[in-house]
Amino acid sequence: MCKSMEDMRNQTLKEGMIAVAKRMLSGGDLTLEKIAEYAGLPLEEVEKLQASL
Repeated sequence: MCKSMEDMRNQTLKEGMIAVAKRMLSGGDLTLEKIAEYAGLPLEEVEKLQASL
């Protein structure tokens, strides 16, 4: 797979995980640490998502 296609795939996956993390945040049942772990995102990014909601 060429580099640009791989980058596009990775970006799409990350956007999907951000959407999942936002749904988890809106549920309010999980800690930020668990959301970061389950979504595969850095804790700092989950904290930023929470602040933007």
